[in-house]
Amino acid sequence: MRPIDVRHRGRERVICAWEVDGAIVDPGPESTLETLLEGLAGERPKALLLTHIHFDHAGASGALVRRWPDLPVYVHERGARHLADPERLVASAARLYGGEDGLRDLWGEVVPVPEENLHVLSGGEEALGFDVAYTPGHASHHVCYRHRASGWAFVGDVAGVRIPPADLVVAPTPPPDIDVEAWEGSLDTVAAWEPPGLGLTHFGAVEDDVPGHIEAMRNALHEEAELARSTDMEGFIAEMRRRTDGADPALAQAAPFHHLFLGLNRWANVTSPEGHRSR
Repeated sequence: MRPIDVRHRGRERVICAWEVDGAIVDPGPESTLETLLEGLAGERPKALLLTHIHFDHAGASGALVRRWPDLPVYVHERGARHLADPERLVASAARLYGGEDGLRDLWGEVVPVPEENLHVLSGGEEALGFDVAYTPGHASHHVCYRHRASGWAFVGDVAGVRIPPADLVVAPTPPPDIDVEAWEGSLDTVAAWEPPGLGLTHFGAVEDDVPGHIEAMRNALHEEAELARSTDMEGFIAEMRRRTDGADPALAQAAPFHHLFLGLNRWANVTSPEGHRSR
């Protein structure tokens, strides 16, 4: 297995694509496609395994299929239709990034993936030597992959953002799908695999203390959720800046604080005071 730093906007340790047995877990955005291809030395991957369809993880998928038309793309069933027809996804994301020009500047071109390339997952299956688990919380279409040969888990955003060599963990909570209770269950799912290592998209490997990292992520998720409930965006951003003072700038690039607030604020507004979703 091999991490490939795609150097988003020229910065190291923001987005990591993982090459595992010839497959790529989360190729990153189209804006970093050339860096990914350099890391692959031009070789065609065996397949793309997407943890979810957010542009920082999966945005290059369509462009890679355009380059290699028979390239298989594995994705959860709730995300598959948005890869095949990304119009609604682009329109929704553009509101978060200041319009389509802002979205394109940050993530590049969004190229549809033909339906015939899509291998649709629901969780619980095996794919290319990986066990697949449905792991919502960050996104309703999120899955994680356990590499059977090594036991490693490739976890997208479920296990948080940590920029090495620091141990600080931040929960990435952008809109629209944040569900803290579901995320708790997904952390339990990953922990039950007892993986010897985690492959994070943001950023790199966790090998020294996987249970400790998962617990740190769990704590970060609840602390950020409580902070979002108790303050406004300005207060949330100020407190997150205080908590992450001295951190690598890659942290705020991978998990912009205003996005974290927006996702948690939306979640808080559709939950009861006890934390259960309103009917």
